[in-house]
Amino acid sequence: MPHPVHASRRDRRGLVVPALVTGVVAVSFAAIFLKLAEPTHALTRSGLRLLMAAGLLLPAVIRGWRRGRLRPVLGWAAAAGLLYAVHFSAWIWSLDLTSVAASVTLVTASPLLLAVVGVVTGRDRPEGRLWGALALGAVGVALVGGADLSLSSRALAGDGLALVGTAAMAAYLLLARGRGASLEVWSFMGVACAVGGGVVMAVAAVGGVGLRASGGEALLYIFLSALIPQLAGHGLLTWSLRHTTPTVVALALLGEPIGSTLLAWAWLGEAAPPLVLVGCGIVLASLVLALSRGRERGGPAVVGVP
Repeated sequence: MPHPVHASRRDRRGLVVPALVTGVVAVSFAAIFLKLAEPTHALTRSGLRLLMAAGLLLPAVIRGWRRGRLRPVLGWAAAAGLLYAVHFSAWIWSLDLTSVAASVTLVTASPLLLAVVGVVTGRDRPEGRLWGALALGAVGVALVGGADLSLSSRALAGDGLALVGTAAMAAYLLLARGRGASLEVWSFMGVACAVGGGVVMAVAAVGGVGLRASGGEALLYIFLSALIPQLAGHGLLTWSLRHTTPTVVALALLGEPIGSTLLAWAWLGEAAPPLVLVGCGIVLASLVLALSRGRERGGPAVVGVP
């Protein structure tokens, strides 16, 4: 008869794929909400989003502190907050300079960085079909982003900011993964959001940027970006790191450009050219390959935690 603890872990691992799919759908709305919050400055949008999320997560932070589960990771949560600050500030700023498709495609290129880290460190090293999924995903991302990239200096600046954002997100995934399966996700995220939001708003204040949204409608969209992409999306992605590797989570995030591109097409009128749709199909194929690899070496579906 299987040990109840082991059975429980297997049950939770079985939830990884639906958690990743739901998380990616949720984060796909981020670019749309934040575009609709213009002309509020990018730093203000980023800082307010993080601080609103921190407020919503305050009960979880208090509960984690009382249980004594937050104290051991408090420093790591603060470091995660700094990475959040870099990621969201750089990425949201890039949305002002280039299109949704190009920005979101480049900011989700973290699987390639994480694959390199896995090879160098030997931990969570991609194996088997995951290499094929990475290669296929890279081709799809190149098609989605390449069809939309411009050689204007403004667009190139936006591309550079998006790449800074993807490096920060890769570091965040590695940091959260390093805390192990005992990580209390919501309290950890609450501290990270508070620290990240505070840092971004401080930078905005020093830079003379307005610290308030441009209007009530902009504030509503910023709140929605905190509620759906941040809490639901990033919460589920961070939870998934307890049961799978950062590379798999980052690969799932390759689905974000698909969702964001289609939403921008339907909601903002940013038409997606045929090449983008082809790229979206290729990315979807890479996700199917990555998330349905079956059992390798007797391990659980999706990927076993070493």
